[in-house]
Amino acid sequence: MPKTTFTREEIKSFAQLSPFELKDKFITLAQHVQGDRPGQKDKSSVQMLNAGRGNPNWTATSPREAFHALGYFALSESRRVWTADDLGGMPERAGSGDRFDAFVRRHPDLPGIELLQRSVAYAVERFGFDKDAFVHELTDSSIGDNYPVPDRILAHTEQVVRGYVEDEMFDKRPPEGNVSYFATEGGTAAMCYVFDSLMKNGILRKGDRIALMVPVFTPYIEIPELDTYEFDVVHVNASLFAETGVREWRYPEEEVAKLEDPSVKLVCLVNPSNPPSLALSKRVADQLKEIVADKNPNLVVVTDDVYGTFVPGFRSVAADLPHNTLLVYSYSKHYGATGWRLGVIGLHDDNVIDRMIAELPAAEKERLNKRYGSLSLEPEKIRFIDRLVADSRQVALNHTAGLSLPQQVMMTLFSLFDMLPEGQAYKERLRAIVGRRLDLLLEGARMKIADDDKRAGYYIELDLLAEAERVRGKGFADFLEKNYEPVDPLFRLAEQTGVVLLNGGGFDGPEWSVRVSLANLDDLDYLKIGHHLRAIFDEYAAEWKESSGG
Repeated sequence: MPKTTFTREEIKSFAQLSPFELKDKFITLAQHVQGDRPGQKDKSSVQMLNAGRGNPNWTATSPREAFHALGYFALSESRRVWTADDLGGMPERAGSGDRFDAFVRRHPDLPGIELLQRSVAYAVERFGFDKDAFVHELTDSSIGDNYPVPDRILAHTEQVVRGYVEDEMFDKRPPEGNVSYFATEGGTAAMCYVFDSLMKNGILRKGDRIALMVPVFTPYIEIPELDTYEFDVVHVNASLFAETGVREWRYPEEEVAKLEDPSVKLVCLVNPSNPPSLALSKRVADQLKEIVADKNPNLVVVTDDVYGTFVPGFRSVAADLPHNTLLVYSYSKHYGATGWRLGVIGLHDDNVIDRMIAELPAAEKERLNKRYGSLSLEPEKIRFIDRLVADSRQVALNHTAGLSLPQQVMMTLFSLFDMLPEGQAYKERLRAIVGRRLDLLLEGARMKIADDDKRAGYYIELDLLAEAERVRGKGFADFLEKNYEPVDPLFRLAEQTGVVLLNGGGFDGPEWSVRVSLANLDDLDYLKIGHHLRAIFDEYAAEWKESSGG
């Protein structure tokens, strides 16, 4: 007997939705579970466990305290210039470093002031900042009384962000030369800006061939399908198995070799991956380097490295292929800051995109010179990283472009926190949290995954069909595939137990896989989810036996 109130056809139609839209259907089902069980009096006794979305349930408190402490100093600087019935003035640069030191001495008990002081001192020492200039940038920016200047990213913020990326994304071994950064409204805005500007500048055209390393975050699947782009998409599949029934979520050499085709103009990857949550192996990174060196030198790589801090010794593709790679990074997951919308795009100053723009036909150059002509008397010299900024505001509003200045201050303080001992200790605690939750989930589900020292563990993708074959043989797996839709287990989980997971097929993973976020629930909730998942599995096994298949 089917264990969900939906017909197979209804489930099949729902499966066409994006996993994040389908999640809302599961949430509705899970909410109805409360109070619906026979004899149940207390509705709260059935708890909805939504492990569908990756918003973490932790926040980095210390750098936020430092931010608010800075706000009090910034207000004192504003009132110093002009005080009249709720009016202040613009903070002054001259002497701001000394006034900051004096403020710290006068307010030793202000929460966050000690970390703020050490962050400023560290930045001045590591990056050689003029103290007045740096303190004034922080102060004036936290007040938010000016447009962003430079519009791409503040001068001191860029140097601090560059240091953070070098430490955490490049494993303290940055490529030679300089990487420039554009501060964006989170990683999502960065993705939109990248696709838009590559099209606007003739690097990509409607219908071009691009590649996705899958499974991958669903917007990278859905954006290329929009009528704006209609790209011809090649899938590079992570199809290796560690053993029978246990997916390795790694890319075979022949899959990566698809990128050798020069008609593939761009490849997108999330590294560590989403949902499998594994950092790219050295074998694949080396193969990518060989492809760019020998077969496809103009290949543009977009790497989204938001989960990099969860893997010890992580090294981005942008460090090994600096001239071909656009780096997208967001502070949201590591710092529990999705609401802050803090992201950056990084691009090496010597890059293939600028070279390709310089080599465009004369008619294309004339079109682009007209597009950017209001910004410069020599528009052809505008770098792609700066064209991204202009395009983000339809060019005409370039003079008001840029990420909100208080957001850039928070980005700066998050970055500096990471460079201090307590920031490194915080990072280790986060890794321990997601590792513990993964262990509890697997304990409850009694499922096996491949050992991998590059596992971030922010998510886990479980292939239920492969697991069915591992524990009960191919006959059981064939029974499931023949009689049920791949998302049927998710409907059962939501409707029977209040558990909400996402379908891995929506990330271009195996249709019978599920994604579990290990970031947004309490530790023991993952043990419960594992138990519920195993119970659903056992339910299918009983149906299989009843049908005489077992």
